Amino acid sequence: MGIKKGIRFITLKSVGSYINILSYVRPQKAAELSYSLFSQPRVGRLQREDLPKILKNTETETFHHNEHHFQTYIWKGNETKILLVHGWESNASRWKKTLPHLQKSGSTIIAIDAPAHGQSSGKEFNIPLYAEFINKAVEKYQPTIIIGHSIGGAACVYHQYLFPNTSINKMVILGAPSDLKTLIDNYIAMLSLNTRMFSLLEDKFINRFNFKIGDFSGQKFASQFNVFGFIAHDTSDKIVAFEEGKKIASNWKNSQFVETKGLGHGMHDDELYEKVIEFLFSEGSEVLSH
Repeated sequence: MGIKKGIRFITLKSVGSYINILSYVRPQKAAELSYSLFSQPRVGRLQREDLPKILKNTETETFHHNEHHFQTYIWKGNETKILLVHGWESNASRWKKTLPHLQKSGSTIIAIDAPAHGQSSGKEFNIPLYAEFINKAVEKYQPTIIIGHSIGGAACVYHQYLFPNTSINKMVILGAPSDLKTLIDNYIAMLSLNTRMFSLLEDKFINRFNFKIGDFSGQKFASQFNVFGFIAHDTSDKIVAFEEGKKIASNWKNSQFVETKGLGHGMHDDELYEKVIEFLFSEGSEVLSH
């Protein structure tokens, strides 16, 4: 363990101990603190004057949604539109290696910044809000294809569940978690939180979003899908377990699951992108499901 990692490990443990003590004396405060740690990204922000090169020569549009605003970046092409949805502690520039592959198809490509990421507003990230952002972008641009990585993939799945009848007819989901419970369990383990904390967080989610942690499951959502799906996950993913991708694919009737090896969580790979392009653009690719 490197020094930096070691320090992070110690601070996580001490934060966890503090929350555990709070859970007995001030349970509400413990729930607030643990939820805000869970939902506040530490990196991924972008400053307008300091944009990565890939985002500099794009058309941009800022959307306003209630008290929030979010940013989109557009690489102009033909009438076919593809919406790209990034993951945790990242931003629209994460698609740099993906873009050349998608641009070969001539499509117009649109990438979005998540809540509290990139140039979008806020300090808190949550999937329901991300799904609302996605929906505003889908209404405006009318993409037929949506591609999501990591928790961005989970947000795409949730969006499709909430809004089944949009312009989207093909989805690509890369390295995405299926179950919120898996994420919460990992988080609790990482901070060594006590058993009280799960039910305190559960109450927090019910009050905030009106759903139980266990009900938020890509596996359940996908069972209702009629769109075509391409789900890929790497066996050596250390961030989101391989099983999560398999769960999402398991109930999705028009889907194919692709297992990759040695790509880790990032999933950038020419061979994989070729399969994605084939799924999206070759005639009769739909028939290859399962």
